Amino acid sequence: MFKSHVEKHKGEPQSNFDFKMMSAFFSIRDIFKKPKVILENADIKVDDYVLDYGCGPGSYSMVAAELVGPNGQVFAVDRHPLAIKKVNKKAVKRGLNNITTIQTNCKTDLKSCIIDVIFCFDTFHSFTQPKDNLSEFHRILKNNGALYIMDTHLFEDDLILSITGRGLFEFSEKRDEVYKFIKSN
Repeated sequence: MFKSHVEKHKGEPQSNFDFKMMSAFFSIRDIFKKPKVILENADIKVDDYVLDYGCGPGSYSMVAAELVGPNGQVFAVDRHPLAIKKVNKKAVKRGLNNITTIQTNCKTDLKSCIIDVIFCFDTFHSFTQPKDNLSEFHRILKNNGALYIMDTHLFEDDLILSITGRGLFEFSEKRDEVYKFIKSN
């Protein structure tokens, strides 16, 4: 039922009600599936520049901001204005000054080759133009950077082919539910 709902509404703007329901669900999910444990699979280091693409209410952005420390930077990206508002509010509440929010459906306007780690958790299936998103990821990711995808809405083979099929990324490894891709040069 949920997958058919996702497919039926793919590409449509998410309503405020849907976003609030998703945020409530993520609050419960985060109790059982801790963002910090998931991010341990993403090799985030102190001083890294990290992009959380499809950040939603910011569960992973907050943890990433703590992992990169005060000299690192987290860019929390989402297309929904409530996501941006929620992340900004959480960052202020936690005293995190190293989170920058970006509201967009694709282009980030970041400099090329600036990001060490991109993670895109549970959002890739909703991209209406995945080739544009992957091109943007490739553009902003450093040559030795990595893209981490976790998306339980797609079968493993479909996910890997969707990421590697355009020649921008190569599959590196899978850790638990997190797939690591490296930039093709």
